[in-house]
Amino acid sequence: MSGGIILIVLILDQLIKFKVKTGMLLYQSHDVTSWFKILFTENQGMAFGMDFIGTMLLTLFRVVAICFFVGLLAKAIRRRLPAGLIICLSMVIAGAAGNIIDNCFYGLIFTASPLEGTPGATPAVLTAFGEGNGSFLTGHVVDMFYFPLFTWPDWVPFLGGKVFFNAIFNFADASISCGAVAILIFYWRFLTGKPRAAVSNASDDK
Repeated sequence: MSGGIILIVLILDQLIKFKVKTGMLLYQSHDVTSWFKILFTENQGMAFGMDFIGTMLLTLFRVVAICFFVGLLAKAIRRRLPAGLIICLSMVIAGAAGNIIDNCFYGLIFTASPLEGTPGATPAVLTAFGEGNGSFLTGHVVDMFYFPLFTWPDWVPFLGGKVFFNAIFNFADASISCGAVAILIFYWRFLTGKPRAAVSNASDDK
């Protein structure tokens, strides 16, 4: 089950990124609805477009994180913990792996993405391995989902005029976030090492 979930998330994530990378110019936007846009951006940093550490360090951090979550997943399977927990751990692993693929290989296999408005510019194309615009571990993560749900009224202190939830993210980010939030809400007790009886007694005391 876990292997299938990881594979499905990885395939969907990479298909979406490939479609955006080879079909749009950087910062080009398509309106799906008034509150949902496909906006092509690239970043070297963390999820949701954050960018404050180098690509190489971030990739190494992600590899360590994947190893940690793979260990948790193996433990959950071995102990026959709830299927929901196994699904959530698989989503986190798959999402992290999806962004690692971008960091490691996109610089090797894609040409640069020109800015929207550049005269005569065309979207990036897939090239022979090693002939892209970068090198190993220098690829940028492709982001595209943007949900500008509303703009705060000008009279709101500190937030006036700013867009609510202005993060731009990808399918891998969504997989990581949904899996992690579900673990924290529903399954954190199973990861603390408490025996099932203790968890059950704690619930009964409430």
